[in-house]
This record gives sequence, C-alpha cells and structure tokens, in this order.
Amino acid sequence: MSSTSTADVELVGEEMALNVARTALFAALVGAFAYVSFPYPLSPAPVTLQVLGVFLAGLMLGPLWGGAAMVLYLLAGALGAPVFSQGAAGLGVLLGPTGGYLLSYPLAAAVVGAIAHGGLELRSLAAASVPRLVGAMAAAVLVIYGLGVPFMWYTLEMSVRAAVITGAVVFVPAEAAKMAAAIGIIRSDAIRAE
Repeated sequence: MSSTSTADVELVGEEMALNVARTALFAALVGAFAYVSFPYPLSPAPVTLQVLGVFLAGLMLGPLWGGAAMVLYLLAGALGAPVFSQGAAGLGVLLGPTGGYLLSYPLAAAVVGAIAHGGLELRSLAAASVPRLVGAMAAAVLVIYGLGVPFMWYTLEMSVRAAVITGAVVFVPAEAAKMAAAIGIIRSDAIRAE
C-alpha cells in the first residue's frame, strides 16, 4: 500500500482575494452613492455622491484596484444593473449626455490613487499631506470634467461655453464638499489604523 500525501494548493492568494473583494465593495459603494442624486437646476447633469466614491476608491485601494473597481462598476451598469444615477442602467446611459462623466471614473480613480500614494503601490495615507490629497482629487475632477463636458457638449448640441459652465463650473462647490468628506474619512481611517 502506498501512502498518499495531500497538500493545500492556494489557487488565489489571500491578498488577491482581499483586493478583489474590496474592488467589488467599492463598485457597489459607487452604485449606492448614485442613488443619492437630485436634479440640479443649473445643469442637465444631476448632483450625486458618485464622485466621492471615485475619490475613496482611488485613495483606499490605490490606482490599480481603484481603477478596477470603477471598471467593474461601469460593466455592471452597462449590463443592466441599476447602478447609475437614479437607478438608470444600460449602454444608453454611457452613450448619453452624462456618459463621459461615468466613463472617466476608472481613470479618475487611478489618478487619485497614483498621486495620493506616489505611484502604483498602495501606501499608508497617514503621512499624506492635505495639499497632496486635495491635489490628487482635483486632478481627478479635471479628468472627470475633461471627459464629461465634451460628451455633454456633443450629445446636447450646446455651445462650448454653456457646456463648460453647466457641466463643470456649477459643480465646483459640490466637488469641494466631496473632497472635504473624503479627507475626513481618510483621516479618521488613518487614526483608527494607528
């Protein structure tokens, strides 16, 4: 008789499994934040908390996994999950007036993560300065507006000036509030981690 020995084979490492779970969690979080939405009389685009979720994904997951979370979010919405503003879903949303904003989210999360963490590696943000965090999120806002405004301009056949004002300028106070909230969340998380 021969004895058989068995060994555990780890198909997916613990860190990889944790990163995938976090990615799915942040994709779901942005989908939930989309329900916190209300029409904005100064713009065809509504005010939502989605951008706060984009900021947090980049800050907490880093550029690679934060970007991946936003790709997963877009994929879920494109396939019919009601995760876009006010429960909308489908490719039509991604090709409509607000589609550019949504399509910018993976790149915006990656930009936040890369600037805040100083590269592709996830590092503790406990020592990250507030100006660095604000700069990271401001760069992400530029990415979001850089894709969102042209989509709005093209699909709604607006003047460039009107698209910039109604698609970006009027949202600056809301984006500043989201940045402050993200910094508060990151700072409270860093304090608990110490």
